[in-house]
Amino acid sequence: MSDNQSDSNLKKTITISDMYENWYLDYASYVILERAIPRYEDGLKPVQRRILHALKKMDDGRFHKVANVIGQTMQYHPHGDAAINDALVSIGQKDLLIDTQGNWGDPRTGDRAAAARYIETRLTDFTKEVAFNNNITVWVDSYDGRNKEPRILPIKFPVLLYQGAEGIAVGLSTKILPHNFIEIIKSIISYLKGRSISLVPDFVSGGFIDIDNYNKGARGGKVRVRAEIDIRDKNTLVIKSVPYGVTTLSLIESIIKANDKGKIKIKNIEDNTSENVEIVAHLIKGTSPDMTIDALYAFTSCEVSISPNCCVIIDNTPQFISVNKLLKLSVDYYMEIFRMELNYNLDTLLDNWHNQSLEIIFISNKIYRKIEESHTWESVINIIKESLIPFSKDLKKEVSEKDIVRLTDLKIKRISNYDLERAKDSIVKIQEDIKAVKYNIENLKDYAISYYEKLLSSYSDNKDRKTVIQKFDTISARRVAIANKKLFINKVDGFIGYSLKNDEFISECSELDNIIIFLQDGTYLITPIESKKFVGTDILHAAVWKKNDKHMVYNYVYKDANTGWSYVKRFLITSAIKDRVYSLTKNDNESKALYLTANPNSEAEVVSIDLDLRSKARIKNLSYDFSNLDIKSKNSKGNILTKYPIKRINQLSKGDSTLGGKEFWFDEAILRLNHDNRGTNLGKFDSNDSLLLINDSGGYINLELDINRRFKSNEIEVLEKFNPEKVISCMYYDGETKNYFIKRFKIETLLREKEFKFINDKKGTRLVLVTIASNISFRFNYHSKSGSKKVKEIVVNDFVAIKGWKSIGNKIPSYKRMSGFETVVLENEAVLLDEITDKQEDEEEREGDNLNLFE
Repeated sequence: MSDNQSDSNLKKTITISDMYENWYLDYASYVILERAIPRYEDGLKPVQRRILHALKKMDDGRFHKVANVIGQTMQYHPHGDAAINDALVSIGQKDLLIDTQGNWGDPRTGDRAAAARYIETRLTDFTKEVAFNNNITVWVDSYDGRNKEPRILPIKFPVLLYQGAEGIAVGLSTKILPHNFIEIIKSIISYLKGRSISLVPDFVSGGFIDIDNYNKGARGGKVRVRAEIDIRDKNTLVIKSVPYGVTTLSLIESIIKANDKGKIKIKNIEDNTSENVEIVAHLIKGTSPDMTIDALYAFTSCEVSISPNCCVIIDNTPQFISVNKLLKLSVDYYMEIFRMELNYNLDTLLDNWHNQSLEIIFISNKIYRKIEESHTWESVINIIKESLIPFSKDLKKEVSEKDIVRLTDLKIKRISNYDLERAKDSIVKIQEDIKAVKYNIENLKDYAISYYEKLLSSYSDNKDRKTVIQKFDTISARRVAIANKKLFINKVDGFIGYSLKNDEFISECSELDNIIIFLQDGTYLITPIESKKFVGTDILHAAVWKKNDKHMVYNYVYKDANTGWSYVKRFLITSAIKDRVYSLTKNDNESKALYLTANPNSEAEVVSIDLDLRSKARIKNLSYDFSNLDIKSKNSKGNILTKYPIKRINQLSKGDSTLGGKEFWFDEAILRLNHDNRGTNLGKFDSNDSLLLINDSGGYINLELDINRRFKSNEIEVLEKFNPEKVISCMYYDGETKNYFIKRFKIETLLREKEFKFINDKKGTRLVLVTIASNISFRFNYHSKSGSKKVKEIVVNDFVAIKGWKSIGNKIPSYKRMSGFETVVLENEAVLLDEITDKQEDEEEREGDNLNLFE
């Protein structure tokens, strides 16, 4: 063997590692391109495309057994019937591309579809309209070469955005969330018109979604999805939807698991789901339903976080893009489909025009008679060809031999019965169609916009948004954790925990809480709760600690180690490093604590101080009021209380809050109360203060202050600090008498957390306006007897006196077609507009008192 031959053989040698590398790349490419990741053009994975193609070939308007559809699809899809069945059921549950009949399962409950031999399907009219056009489809061989299948379906709707998609390939994955049908089409129209677009996920399971971090569906974004939970009564919650990707079964399991761990308190739970989701949770008596809802969101699958990852095949390459870009790419592709369809239609019309024009020339000029004496085929062709030459100027393209052959195929019966006028009318109609198609080609965007507007009007029924867009509050797991443990302390030995059941009880707590411990040597530490933990001897005070609580004020007296003098101070502890020992004085742990109280609402007590009888002090008993002391840093030295030794300190009175109560805000975005300066300031509240809520149904409730309370946007007309001296003014329509009334009243009831209706509950009665402003007028529009539109303004304080909350109020004179009701705050007590501006006009209106208000 020559040296050259030897070198050639070495070059052909492939190592095992090279084989694995090539095979792995081939496999990875196949999985990415042919199985897991959809193409952006038609938004379909291969199995979905093949199912639709098989259904189209089978389509006869009737339903087909799914088992039969699976069998037909297997001609094109080589991966088995199970994969086809799962993909087909998934398409059917999305309720867009195929009609379904039978039990197709329920993604909300996790119930599987019935066997393929029992359920049926067919293409929807929508799919037939938008998904198929054999004239412009590119066909490729199926896997075994026996059939042809579409490389890409010419779909003109972003199925991928409507249905969503999930797939795990080799080294990458895709997760595209479903969007709303109507919003998708409106976004397409907006893009075609050059406007901005916005796409937000929408789930058939309903619920709520927070899209603050959606990032347009691109990689790195996140959405939070919540179930809808209603309070049926103080002991019952009803879960009315499940988050996307969660089933009722898995949701119930997560609730039971959280209950077993003590994170929530549920008496029992029952699943009443049928047509609508209904999971009923019965609470243990005394459990706050609002706090339980927060706990359900924090500890169970009632809230889930989803990270979208829009990955699609573009030019045979997987690319990560946003859903907005996906929509734009898709629409640009659809424009090419429209162009191809119109060009095909134009070519077809031109061919028809050419063929019919040839027929008219051939028959009306009796060219067929010239071939009667011809004896050969060549002579027939030549005679017709030569006879048509004079008419070539009237044709739009050259006459081909195929055209001539078509003319020879005309039957004598057709020639003898030929209707020339009808043929000419047909030519005119074709010319009009050609003109219309050319116009659409030249104005392709307008044509596309019209197409999508037609889709919107034809197929938008029952396609309204089901998921409510809402800004979520951030729920701290520690804040909503159920206090299912009891905290005990052994001050002598220095242990604290929830397993010391024979020692001193402190309070209830949860496993997520932290505790603060003050020692008599002037130090403190904050540490997580455990079953049993050594924290130091000589414990002065221990309690559950809340981070950033600016109203928990500690009143403190200590003896300084250097001077022997006693100092007094007030301070906050809003943050700390866990398990780190801090000193409350500059002398580290050498000082001695004499007195300490923890005041959750910054109370400042008065204390009695007994001095040591051996001291030289002239007065050995004195009192001190902590309200005279400012709240300073925990490291401050404080003020001198006395230079003499103290024997004991006793509390004389509790005192009031020195910070004026806790300040509350109402965040309209998340409909929650907070202490974090978010939303509308409601004022400072002491422990005895409450909230006034006036709802849109004409009722008021005196609410206890509860930071966990959940409000509904449609129930709030007035929400503010309750003041019994404030007057409520309202206008309402009485459904029984068909009249409008105005009333003013003060709240006289004492019960809290109970609704009191201040308008009747007759059918048709509704609240129109309500306010607690003191100097206001009610303004509205109406039509005079002559038909002109006028404005009426009634000064409320002059129109009606303050009466009881059950009073009917004063009737407003009848005005025709009242509308545009609004409240106007007056600048001063003077009447800005007279109640009756024109006596003659008023008399004219009184004559029409018997008119129906809604004529």
